[in-house]
Amino acid sequence: MTEPAAVATGLPDAGPDEMGPDEMDLVIVTGLSGAGRSTVARALENVGYYVVDNLPQSLVLRMAELAQQSGGAARRTAIVLDVRSRVISGDIDAAIAELRARGFHPRILFVDADDAVLVRRYESVRRKHPLQGDGRLADGIAAERRLLLDARGEADLVLDTTDLNVNQLRNRVEEVFGTVEHQLRATVLSFGFKYGVPGDADFVVDMRFLPNPHWVPGLRPRTGQDPEVAGYVLGQPGAEDFLQRYAALLTEVVTGFRHEGKQYLTVAVGCTGGKHRSVASAERLAGLLAASGLPTRVAHRDLGRE
Repeated sequence: MTEPAAVATGLPDAGPDEMGPDEMDLVIVTGLSGAGRSTVARALENVGYYVVDNLPQSLVLRMAELAQQSGGAARRTAIVLDVRSRVISGDIDAAIAELRARGFHPRILFVDADDAVLVRRYESVRRKHPLQGDGRLADGIAAERRLLLDARGEADLVLDTTDLNVNQLRNRVEEVFGTVEHQLRATVLSFGFKYGVPGDADFVVDMRFLPNPHWVPGLRPRTGQDPEVAGYVLGQPGAEDFLQRYAALLTEVVTGFRHEGKQYLTVAVGCTGGKHRSVASAERLAGLLAASGLPTRVAHRDLGRE
């Protein structure tokens, strides 16, 4: 880990022209211990960010100012904040408020995961949680979650890593932050309700009102990506009309999100198992959103789990 003392000396040499704070691409990374902050930091480095890990709250503004003064050499800077330096809750809020007061526009990335998954990850590496003390591992996780509740609510992007492996998380970060073009981008994510609702969803669409292809013998082994399954799902009365109307509604919402500077939108589309109805509907909804001019990707969280 980079020690705070190394922060000032580790920056690239200052360029000839100092940029303004509003010209910086500044990302603040925080979230639950064990949820994948280190993987996120490495992924950000891969796409050109100057990454500072475990920085005390008192040095966040100074770090941003040093990056600003570098004249563009560290225009894309990411600062990782976590409980190891006790930068939690109010401290994070104060640091972000101070940055904004000085003209910076940081993007907040919060990394999260289900408690059961965090427990398994900690047990696999035989480490104590930073807030565990003499209590149980679950107690430390619960304490950290309470302390970071407000920070999660302030996040521009929440990445739920419950069902992501290291490579999938790295690819997700590189996909989102790999471009310097700042515009709203959407992810349409299919899922199965029996596996839980995605924790990072901004909107949840329930497609269980449609007949289930699972009960059609010829369609059961196939997925919603199969043209016959998609035709069956989208050919049901009301299906296409519902998706058209929902896409139109999201288009209206997107206008407000853009005005507020939001850059990420996740729409979760669910059915029972995440295999047929949600997959076909997510593909169609993503196509409708892309056709409206919104950069959109589609992903299928639970495809293949059955």
